[in-house]
Amino acid sequence: MSMSVGNRKGLKSEINITPYIDILLVLLIIFMVVTPIRQRDLKVRVPEPPPPVAPIQVSSNAIVVTVGDHAEIEINKIPTDFNSLGSKLREIYSTRANKDMFISASSRLAFGDVVRVIDISKGAGVSEVGLICEELH
Repeated sequence: MSMSVGNRKGLKSEINITPYIDILLVLLIIFMVVTPIRQRDLKVRVPEPPPPVAPIQVSSNAIVVTVGDHAEIEINKIPTDFNSLGSKLREIYSTRANKDMFISASSRLAFGDVVRVIDISKGAGVSEVGLICEELH
């Protein structure tokens, strides 16, 4: 605290903020040095385009459930419907050791229908479900 000289008598009650500003500037410099401006030496692996090879052929003993544009279903080219899909899959997989199945669905089909086929197949004992995607050109 300082004493004022002149017409006023008494003590002057103002806070000297100069030491606080010095501390603030020191902290600002510390945070600027500690905080990295940018990270360096990040190793990034960009995926390479696939080599031009023939499409992978599904083995002849694989089960492929095809779902068309209007939810028409085929099991290895044999037409069926949602109501009998579960029983036919149970019949097929009851004698198989390999419980894998592939689903090929139209891109214009609602995703809910594909999920319904997956649910029915899981209920019929299928362990793994693979999705066959159409290649975009």
